[in-house]
Amino acid sequence: MNWQVVHAIMWKDIHIVRTNRMVWVPMIVVPVFLMALLPLGLVLVPRLAPAEFASGEMMAEDFGAMLTALPDGIRQRLVEMDPTQQWIYLATTHVFAPMFLILPIMLSSIVASDSFAGERERGTLEPLLYTPVSEGELFAGKVLAALVPATGLGLAAFALNVVVVNAAGYGPMGGVFFPDTAWILMVLLLAPACALFGLGVTVLISSKAKTVTGAQQASGALVLPVVLLVVGQLAGAFYFGSRVILLATIIAGGLGVALVWLGARTFRRGELIARI
Repeated sequence: MNWQVVHAIMWKDIHIVRTNRMVWVPMIVVPVFLMALLPLGLVLVPRLAPAEFASGEMMAEDFGAMLTALPDGIRQRLVEMDPTQQWIYLATTHVFAPMFLILPIMLSSIVASDSFAGERERGTLEPLLYTPVSEGELFAGKVLAALVPATGLGLAAFALNVVVVNAAGYGPMGGVFFPDTAWILMVLLLAPACALFGLGVTVLISSKAKTVTGAQQASGALVLPVVLLVVGQLAGAFYFGSRVILLATIIAGGLGVALVWLGARTFRRGELIARI
């Protein structure tokens, strides 16, 4: 495999993403909302309802079931906090954690949806398929064009989240408190695994879809597992800690590798040319 060719295909697709407002705008707006505005709102909630937090009513109502699933070490730490600190700590460090996984799945899916369906819409797929590159090089370039931006933007969004959460919560928490070990494991291990999983599914869909919109709609269901993680943790079914993150990394990464391998095995430029 000629990696210079793969590199060229990857950067061609990334350049197209940068010049396509319909693609890059959601890749900026959604991370800013999820990782800056939403956590900022969570930190400010105690200031909007001070009476409820003084009595501890909101903590018992919103996090009652989840508290029973927390490890003893975290529960002991919460005992030393007032209700406002408990809310900020739980909301930003634990409850909000699975929501971050929407980003790598969404970002990789957006670019992957544009990889083949977008080429077909722009009328550039046929010339690309007739270029003197191997099917493996073409497929690898498309995969990296989605995986690299998704990983980079995910890390940038996490850095933004760290700054916003610590800045907004510095006063009530008495210092820097975010992130914890579970968050670091999630960002470094689980997030890339989820990006690979979302990429594998979306590339298979995109190679057969006729429009980018159709490919993105078909891959939209990929966020459902993340929603289930949030609901399950709030319901006290499990604690989204280091063990769950490592297990989820193995599952998501294994499925992602299998799907990308399947996509590479089934990728045939002749079939794509026939569908143009």
